[in-house]
Amino acid sequence: MRIAGRKITVKTVLLYAIVITVTVVMLMPFAWMLSASLKLSRDVFAFPIEWIPSQPQWQNYVDIWTKIPLALFIYNTSKLTIIVTLLQLLTSSFAAYAFAKLNFPYKNALFLGYIATIAMPWQVYMVPQFLLMREFGLNNTHLALICLQAFTAFGVFLMRQFYMSIPTELCEAARIDGMNEYQIWARIMLPLSKPALSTLTIFTFVSTWNDFLGPMIYLTKTELKTVQIGLRMFISQYSAEYGLIMAASVVALVPVLIVFLALQRFFVEGIASTGLKG
Repeated sequence: MRIAGRKITVKTVLLYAIVITVTVVMLMPFAWMLSASLKLSRDVFAFPIEWIPSQPQWQNYVDIWTKIPLALFIYNTSKLTIIVTLLQLLTSSFAAYAFAKLNFPYKNALFLGYIATIAMPWQVYMVPQFLLMREFGLNNTHLALICLQAFTAFGVFLMRQFYMSIPTELCEAARIDGMNEYQIWARIMLPLSKPALSTLTIFTFVSTWNDFLGPMIYLTKTELKTVQIGLRMFISQYSAEYGLIMAASVVALVPVLIVFLALQRFFVEGIASTGLKG
C-alpha cells in the first residue's frame, strides 16, 4: 500500500499499532484520574466508567484549597524543587566539566567511585544521614533536604557524557585566548549544553517534586510539609472523598506536566547526545 508516494508495510502498521496501544494504556490512568476529579465520590467507581461526567463537579477544585493548606504545601514544594534543581544544575555541570576536560591525579578513580554511589539505594544510608542532619540541628528544616539533594552522581555522569562529546580543541583555544577554567565553563560549556541541562532539569524537578520519603523523615511541622505529604494527610483525613483526592492529585501533577512540556523538545536531544562519546 502506498500513501503520498510512501510505501506502507505491514511491519510499519504493526509498529504504529503497538505504539498507539501502549500510549493509550499508559494514558488511561491519568484520564481516569482527571475524570474522577470531576465526579461526586459515590460516582468515582461506578461501572461502566463515565469518562466524561454528565454533571462535572468543578467545586472539587475549589474545596481542596480549604480542606487542607494545599497552597502552603505547593509553595513549600516549589521552593524546595526550584532550589534543589538549580543547585544540582550548578554542581553537576561544574563537577562534570572537571571530570571531562581537566587532568588531575586519580581523576578516573574518583569519578568511578563517585558514580558507583548510584548503585547504592538511599535506604542503605538514610539513617546515617538523618543522624548527621540531627547533629547539625537541621531536622524540621527545608535546609536538610536541600543539603542532601544538592549533589547528584547521576547528574555528574549525565553532564560529563555530554561534555565528552564537545571537542577539547574549543577549551584549548579558549585557554590560549587567556580564559581561565571558570570562564571556559561559564561562557563555552554551559551555552553548548542546553540539551543536557534541560534533561537534568526534568529528571531533578520530577524526582524532587514527587519525593515522599525524604520530607516524611525530616519534616514533621505542618507549615513545612510538601505537597506529597499533604496529599497523604488529605487521604488520611478524607479517605472517602475520592473526587477531592483525585482533584488534589491533578493539581499536584500540573507543575510537573508544565515543566516537561516546556523542556521536552530538548529532552530527546539531550538523552541521545549524552551517549555519543564516553
